[in-house]
Amino acid sequence: MRDTAADLISVKIGINLVNTDLMRLRAFGPAVHGFLDTIREGHPDVPLLVVSPLLCPIHEDTPGPSLPDLTALAAGRLRFRAAGDPSDPGRLTLRVIRSELAAIVSRRAVSDPHLRYLDGRELYGVDDAGRLPLPDALHPDAATHRLVGERFAQLAFGEGLLGGA
Repeated sequence: MRDTAADLISVKIGINLVNTDLMRLRAFGPAVHGFLDTIREGHPDVPLLVVSPLLCPIHEDTPGPSLPDLTALAAGRLRFRAAGDPSDPGRLTLRVIRSELAAIVSRRAVSDPHLRYLDGRELYGVDDAGRLPLPDALHPDAATHRLVGERFAQLAFGEGLLGGA
């Protein structure tokens, strides 16, 4: 990304870190800072939007990994479940990731006027999950992808997160 020409950049960070149980909280902040530093090396003034994870009820408060739900699999359906231990304070959940990303962007935006944050639940949130539930409890379907794309276009460009840049 650092070396690819861009008029604007958006990055969505978080869900795969949780569902693969890839990282702990102590490493998350430094990794995000390093990632953003790398992007800024090549694009110091390009509008940069950091998007947090969409709502995913199984991982809001329960860390990963995500594992197949064997009961659903036995019934011929693919569904996932969160298999992490929520009592471990170092494990990442979506709620923790959103809080950390918002804080990181807030701190960095003081000296980076082209950096913005978008909470992914504005793209797909609690109300949406009621009418468009994630079919396998982890991944959006086509209708949900369309909704997310339309909302992203409106929020990122129509209301000025990146549109004024």
